[in-house]
Amino acid sequence: MSDTPPCIQCGSEYTYEVQDMITCPVCGYEWHKYAGPLDDNNDGDNNVITDANGQILQDGDTVTVIKDLKVRGSSSVVKVGTKVKNIRLVDGDHDIDCKIPGIGAMQLKSEFVKKV
Repeated sequence: MSDTPPCIQCGSEYTYEVQDMITCPVCGYEWHKYAGPLDDNNDGDNNVITDANGQILQDGDTVTVIKDLKVRGSSSVVKVGTKVKNIRLVDGDHDIDCKIPGIGAMQLKSEFVKKV
C-alpha cells in the first residue's frame, strides 16, 4: 500500500511520488510533497499553488523565474533570475498572471518560479 496522501484536488487515493512531487493519475494535479496538509477551514478553496520549492504562493507575491522561458509567438526569452512583482493566481495550467518587465502581460506555470 502506498504511503502517499490522497489527491488534494479530487481526493483520489491513487497518487504516486515522482522526485519531490506527488502526482494524481486521475485528475493530473501535481503538488510538492513538502507543501503540508490543507486547512479544512479555507472556505472550500482547495487550490493550493506552490512554487518550485514548495512554498505556498499568494496574490501579490514577488517571484523569480528559475528557468529560461521562450515566449510563444515571439523571439523573446524570459531569462533566469527575472523578478516578477505583484503576481495574481488563476485557475488553469498556467496558474500565474503577471507583467514581466520588458515583455508585458504573461501567464506562467508556478513550477518555473520561486518565491522571493
